[in-house]
Amino acid sequence: MVKLQMKTKLGGPPETFRASLRAATRYWEPRRIIYNLVLAAVAVTWLVLTWPHFRSALTLQSLLLLLVLAAIANVCYSAAYLADILLQFSPLRDLWQRQKWCLWLAGTILAVVLECYWIADEIYPYIR
Repeated sequence: MVKLQMKTKLGGPPETFRASLRAATRYWEPRRIIYNLVLAAVAVTWLVLTWPHFRSALTLQSLLLLLVLAAIANVCYSAAYLADILLQFSPLRDLWQRQKWCLWLAGTILAVVLECYWIADEIYPYIR
């Protein structure tokens, strides 16, 4: 197995790719739950605020499509791992460790914007 090693800017112990992946998992996975709850809250809010209009959209087919869209949102969330692991092996590692919450926040906001766009532009106009 190939091991990538680096020394931190402060001369700390070398870190392997496996250790970086483990650290990324410990950081990102608990936040995935919050990310999914935020996206679910947005969908429920759209449903509640426009209830009479969306009543006809609640079918088995639309629920299956919702599951596919949720899976796509989680695949997109996983892109944070790539950025995190690459930055752990960069000279900016110490700064990254303090500021990675910014990536989570920006990604969550982008996901909410895309979700609202999708509902407002792609789903809402076509429901009768």
